Order: sequence, then structure tokens, then C-alpha cells
Amino acid sequence: MKNVNASIITIGDELLIGQTIDSNSAFIGKELNKIGIWVRHRVAVGDDWNEIWHVLDEESEKSDVIIITGGLGPTADDITKPLLCKYFSGKLVMNEQVLQHIKYLFEKVFHRTGPLAERNIKQAEVPDTCTVLHNPRGTAPGMKFEKNNKIFFSLPGVPYEMKGLMIEEVIPVLKEHLTLPAIIHKTFFTVGQGESVIADKIKNWEESLPENIKLAYLPAFGMVKLRLTAKGDDTIDLENQLAPYINTLREFVKDYLVAEEDLPLEVVIGKILKEKNKTMATAESCTGGYIAHLITSVPGSSQYYKGSVVSYANEVKENILGVNHETLRSVGAVSKETVLEMVKGVIEKLNVDYAVATSGIMGPDGGSTEKPVGTVWIAVGHKTKTIAKQFHFRFERERNIEQTATTALNVLRKFILTSESFA
Repeated sequence: MKNVNASIITIGDELLIGQTIDSNSAFIGKELNKIGIWVRHRVAVGDDWNEIWHVLDEESEKSDVIIITGGLGPTADDITKPLLCKYFSGKLVMNEQVLQHIKYLFEKVFHRTGPLAERNIKQAEVPDTCTVLHNPRGTAPGMKFEKNNKIFFSLPGVPYEMKGLMIEEVIPVLKEHLTLPAIIHKTFFTVGQGESVIADKIKNWEESLPENIKLAYLPAFGMVKLRLTAKGDDTIDLENQLAPYINTLREFVKDYLVAEEDLPLEVVIGKILKEKNKTMATAESCTGGYIAHLITSVPGSSQYYKGSVVSYANEVKENILGVNHETLRSVGAVSKETVLEMVKGVIEKLNVDYAVATSGIMGPDGGSTEKPVGTVWIAVGHKTKTIAKQFHFRFERERNIEQTATTALNVLRKFILTSESFA
């Protein structure tokens, strides 16, 4: 079956100068891939008429589907709509349904008084050569065009609005009008080995993969995701073909396998705690609440996560967590003894089943010969048992914090899964 390829074009000077991070392309690519469309190119272009025109020409030569985001607002720098009007040989006309929706938003949702500004009214103008895509979340409608057997979609750059249009308008249209191949992804989430070590271990296996099955390495701080992607005509046939390769890869990475899903570590831990009906807390020094942020970013985490004590200063370790003053004086905050006492203290204070504690030197300053930058102690435990481990990271401050958080969560995960039941 012929591949169906897509190009994503994001428009806006703010993307090129780094003022805005392009999260839209990642979402669009993920949703397209779910239905069997392969993203061939992602292109960011500024608010420049000639550049946008050139990119439209170039990408429509390569791809079957072109999705454009940005440049649909009411200000002078938003040039996408008039450009598309000319590109698709149309003229701007007032769309009454869009206008009524804009009036509704301003009157009933935004609670604005007075007449609509002319620039807001003009947002209801659309090229007469497009199919309007209703945008219930904002004032700029989406638009669909067709040219030379290629399908073009123009969507707002606001992520909340773009996501709604992708799910409710774009994906249904593509599924209805295109014959799409089957694509299956299988992701193994590993922690504790670098990608080069894994690659050496599975080298022969990887070389044996057939042409329609590809392996991708997705490394991050302290973790590697291995994604198998299979493409073909039939989903069931693909699943049968992929199964033996999945089983073999599982055996290769079993010692550091966290999940067979593309899930963050904080989600994995949440699932384990909910299954066991247990609770947890965090006592953070060097990570400054970052672990708590990761855990609470998961919807429903209040079922198992009670809170955190960010004991950045020694006095907080003493006064809130009950760390012994003599411990801090004799071996220091970055020590096995301190993190063990932090775990015990937060379990008692917050009355939880499990806890994790961190203390370390993140840099760039603060290190010594005995405890250089990147030295970290992590402790985990429950009400009757605690353990601590030392780690040495070698990166800049931000990455050291992120790697400490990842490592701490994985140590906690292993402890929960292997520790004996307790009263």
C-alpha cells in the first residue's frame, strides 16, 4: 500500500526566535500517526508572505496532506488567511455562522460589552474556496482546501483550539477521504542503561528486523524508550508479524524494563500505587519540589499522593522532618544518614505508606573533593524499612535535577514492587 505522507507548517516569527515553543507539531504528528499518516516534514516559517508561499509550494510537492497552524488572529501580522485566499484563487467572504459564533463568544463567554471591533468581525471572513471547520473554542475558524489532489488544513496556532479542531474535524475528514495504511507502535520504557549499551546488546536482533519494522531509540534523562514501528496493509497481520520480535526484545531488556507503554515514570508509579491502594509523599532537598511537580501533573494523583516537604534548608530538615542536628553536623545534608532520616520524617509527618527523599549538590557551585557536583543521595522506604543509594551525575544543574528526579522515581518503583507487605 502507498504511504500517505503529511507536512506540518507552523507559522510565526515567535517560533523562529524561541519566544514560543512549538508544541503543536508534536501533537499533530502523534494524532496523524495514530491513523496511519506518516509526517514527512515539519517546517517553521516566519510571518513572511513569500516564505510561506514558497513552503506551501514545496511541501505540497512532497506530501498528500499539509497542515498549517498559526497566523489566523485579528492583528496585522496574521497574514495566513489572506495569503491562503490568494494561493487557492478565492476571495474573502463573510461567513454568517462564524460571525454569530464570534458574537456569542464575546457576549456570553468573554462578557464583553459594546459593539464588536472591526478586526474581530473580519475574523468571520473566509476564502470562498475553503470548507469552514467550526472552532468552538475560539474566534478563528479552521479551513480546509484541496488543490492538485492534495488536502490542506489551516488551523489556529493556539494549542487548545488547534487540538480540538484536529480531533473533531481534521482526523474524521482524513479517515473518510483517504485510504490509510495500518501502523502499529510498541514502546518499551527502560531505565538504568544508556542507549549505546542497549544498542550493543540487541545489535543482531535489530539487524534481523524486516524492512517494514523499524526500531527507534528515544533517550532522555536516565531513560531510553525503544519504539518498534510496523507498517502494512492489515492491522491483524501486522500484530502477528510483530509479536515474536516484541517477545525477543522484552527478554533482552527485562532487567531494566519499566513499562511496555509510552508512559512517563510518574504515571507508572501512580498505577502501581492505585493497584496496591497505597499512598506516598516526597521529601526533597536538591530537587526543590520537582518530583512533586511530576507526580501532581498526573490527573488523579490525589488518590495516592499526599504531599511534599521541600526541605531545602537544614533548619527545615531539622524542624519539620526531624533530622537530627548531630547528623547534619557530622556527615552533612548530602549523606546516607540524612536522606534516611528525611524518609522516616515525612512518612510520620504525612502519614503515608511510602516516601522518597533526595539530597545532593546540583551545581555549578557547592561541590568539594569529597562531594563533587553531581553527588546525590536518594532514600526510599515504608514504615518498617528504608534504604539509601548514592549516585554521581555529571551534567549542568537543570539536567542533574531532572536526572535525580527520574532516578528517585525509579528507585521508589523498584522498592514498591520488591518490598514485602507491611502493617
